[in-house]
Amino acid sequence: MKKLLVVMVAAVLSVPVFAQVQLPEYHFASGSWSFVGPRLFQNDQKAPLAKVNIKIPQSGPMVYVFNAKYESGAEDGHAGFGIHLFADKAYPKASWGSGKSYLLWLNYDEKPLSKAIPKGFSAEVYRSVNNSRMDLVQAVDLNRYAYLLTPENLAKPITLKLWMDGNTGEVRVYDPTDPTYYYYFNIDKKDVPMKGSWIALRTNSVKMSFGLPQ
Repeated sequence: MKKLLVVMVAAVLSVPVFAQVQLPEYHFASGSWSFVGPRLFQNDQKAPLAKVNIKIPQSGPMVYVFNAKYESGAEDGHAGFGIHLFADKAYPKASWGSGKSYLLWLNYDEKPLSKAIPKGFSAEVYRSVNNSRMDLVQAVDLNRYAYLLTPENLAKPITLKLWMDGNTGEVRVYDPTDPTYYYYFNIDKKDVPMKGSWIALRTNSVKMSFGLPQ
């Protein structure tokens, strides 16, 4: 099984080190991204479609491990972040979708525009058809866990582990508080087998930082 540490680009970016360790190709497509020490920041908490594309060949079973930390921006009642997996192409500007891919999204929205999106804390899965179209596959109400969104917890990075098998279409999202438990679903059968060349890390109306697990 291949293991992928998604935010490998969060290493020290002096030019010699960058060249020596051969970090993945990446592009800041939209938003305001920068490195601060070992962490990658998206600094514009008003950017609705902030995105960084990272070139990673993907096929068969893949494991994605990284940590995410809330910095600011949810004061207006709206914030979200997520990751596109198995994207076939990368669009170099702001976009709604990311080629043919699947987006796993964590969302907080006190006034969602769609009735299909739960009010408050939720998670969504989107099937990206192209850069301008995504279809909602599933939305999960997470408000029973909203009590965890305390200032103390939000001040700490949360390690996220995702698993996707392009051959079978199974996707697993592991519980950050219990690594033995995971939520799983299957992508559309017509997309299997699935291969990808890119992932895309993105945020919506929030300042976030990302890094490798300690």
